[in-house]
Order: sequence, then structure tokens, then C-alpha cells
Amino acid sequence: MFELIRSNKRRSLALVAGFMVVVALVGAAIGLVVGSGILFTLIALVISGVVALASYWKADKIALRMSRAHPASAVEYQRLHNLVEGLCIAGGLPKPRVYIVDDPAPNAFATGRGPKKAVVCATTGLLTSMPRHEIEGVMAHELMHVKHRDILIGSIAATIAGAITYLAHMAQWAAIFGGFGRDEEDSNPLALIVLAIIAPLAAMLIQMAISRSREFEADKGGAQLCGNPLFLANALRKLENANESAPMPRVNEATAHMFIVNPLRGGGGVKALFTTHPPMAERIRRLEEMAQ
Repeated sequence: MFELIRSNKRRSLALVAGFMVVVALVGAAIGLVVGSGILFTLIALVISGVVALASYWKADKIALRMSRAHPASAVEYQRLHNLVEGLCIAGGLPKPRVYIVDDPAPNAFATGRGPKKAVVCATTGLLTSMPRHEIEGVMAHELMHVKHRDILIGSIAATIAGAITYLAHMAQWAAIFGGFGRDEEDSNPLALIVLAIIAPLAAMLIQMAISRSREFEADKGGAQLCGNPLFLANALRKLENANESAPMPRVNEATAHMFIVNPLRGGGGVKALFTTHPPMAERIRRLEEMAQ
């Protein structure tokens, strides 16, 4: 388990490093075209860092409010509380707060900035449509997000992605006004337009790569925690089918990436390239290989 977590951190740090390289390249490109690239980069990092830091500290409250979640009564949902507590004992984690979303579509998510401030949330549809061992696999997956501090990693990624987006916006304004601090003949509006398009696209792709990587890692850790990879594999198959046929109607797109499966209606082709969740078939295949 410790070796798994170490390899997870290495992969995530490599992806975050890729983000930082993109930021540096975008700042350098703006500097070459319009000047003051370093200044623009610092401004973008500060602004996006403040926004991401505020979101990080309030992530649990924001996510719960947007998902219309409420605390799970220890009496009414005793089985869920007992299941989560047992997994926490096995994984050496403090028990998180347990919440419920009143929705017939089966799904779950975790939020919070660390193990001591974590929340795990399940829909009523998850509790009524699956046997205990599959619910255990799902909640083990969510507890791995808590253990791996994925909210923190996601916040770092969001900070750098936000910086790239701000830089791209600055490039757009520079293209409109013919450059900042340079003569018109020295500016290159076409280069700025290309930069404004490519930079946020690169940021989005790297951010999605981090999100997909974290899902695979939570699958692995969750399978080990619940003791049988097939518990989670079977649950994922049911979750995918249920959410494809009847997606959650009141989910905000801003929180969709937090759920164990995408709660919004999926899509293939080009759309599949821009989803924060890995292909379900690949997730199930990896879990079945672990079982073998």
C-alpha cells in the first residue's frame, strides 16, 4: 500500500510539473510577442492561486451545497456508517463525515482537504440498488481519494490551470490592442491568437490527465482496501449502466468530476477526450486483472 501511494505521488507530481512547464512556455511566448511575459505570469499565478486556495478551504461546503447533500443519520443509515467505519479501521483513517444525496441514480463522491476534514457521500440510489459488498467497494474507492489527498492535488492543478487561462486571456487582449509595451510593427496578433487558443487547451488536457490518473489510483487502493477488486469492478459496471440510462438530473457540471462515475450523460468520439473520468471499460479491465 505504501509503495502504491509513493508511485501515485510521483505520477501526480510529474503531471503537475508538466503544468508548470506549460505556464513557463506561455509566459515566455507572451514575453517574446508583447513583452512583460514574466510580469504577466506572476500576476496570473497570484490571482489563480488566491481563487484556488479559497476553493480548497471551502471545497467540502461548496460541493455539498451544490450536490444538495445532507448529513446521513446514524440511526437511519446505520449500515452505511458501520461500513465506512470498518473500512477506515482497516485503512488507518479517521472516520469522515457521512452524507447522503436524495437521488435514485447510484453514485458517490468524497471531498474535504484532508483525512481529518473529509466527507464521503452516497446517493440513496447507491444504497438501494447494490448489495453490501459492492457498496463497500465504492466507499473504499472514495476513502482512497481522501487518503491520497486528491483534493489538495486537484487544487494545485487548478491553480496552475487557472494561471494558464489568465495568461491566455491576457494574450487575447494583447492581440486586440496590438501588444503591450511594444510598437505595432513588433507585435504579432496572429501568434497571440494561436497562443490564446492552444494554451487553455493544453491546460485542460493536463488537468484531465491528473484527474484520470487519480481515478485509476483510487480504484487500485480501493480494491486493496475492500479486499476484492471484483467488488468495485461489478459496482462500476452497474454505476455506468445506471448513469447512462438515467443520469442525475440536478448535478452541477462544476462538481461532476468528483463522483465515482460521471453523473451526466456520457458521450463517445471527440467528447470522450474531454472527460475527467477514464474510460469505464479500462477501469474494469484493470480491476479484473488485479483479481486474477
